[in-house]
Amino acid sequence: MNRKLENSELGRLDVEAFKEAEKTPIILVLDNIRSLNNIGSVFRTADAFRIQKIYLCGITATPPHKDIRKTALGATESVAWEYRKSTLELVGELKDIGVHTIAVEQAENATMLNDFVCDANETLALVFGNEVKGVSQEVVTACDTVLEIPQFGTKHSLNISVSVGVVVWDLWSKMSLNKTKKP
Repeated sequence: MNRKLENSELGRLDVEAFKEAEKTPIILVLDNIRSLNNIGSVFRTADAFRIQKIYLCGITATPPHKDIRKTALGATESVAWEYRKSTLELVGELKDIGVHTIAVEQAENATMLNDFVCDANETLALVFGNEVKGVSQEVVTACDTVLEIPQFGTKHSLNISVSVGVVVWDLWSKMSLNKTKKP
């Protein structure tokens, strides 16, 4: 029989240890996200995979806010974040310092997530868009790559917090595998 573990048995880092720990070379960029619950969920995912940083852009709300806190469950204290007015300007700045910018969107010539190959030593910035309009066209155009999550049902998209979880897990797995293969 499998016994469910207590929180005290999970061996999680405290906030200070998290801040000092090596981070996964992934940056999350939220482009005009409306839902405070989605923002909080992204913080929790970022904490779970030790994401380097979150940029909250445009109309995306920032901590502290009770509805972000409700789903983040403290992750706003551990994960580095910064507000930026313009997603487009941020993408340009990230590209200038050698970060590979990726719009997660349905677009012509997009690379399917399952086909995307990443380097464990390259920093990736993943741009996720508004719940209705997605990533703005000007940001999609500015990014180095467009990545699409394959979908096989009747709906046109996934919730942004689900999309973040799917993409981050996939890239974290690929990066971890690439690290173990290197001599």
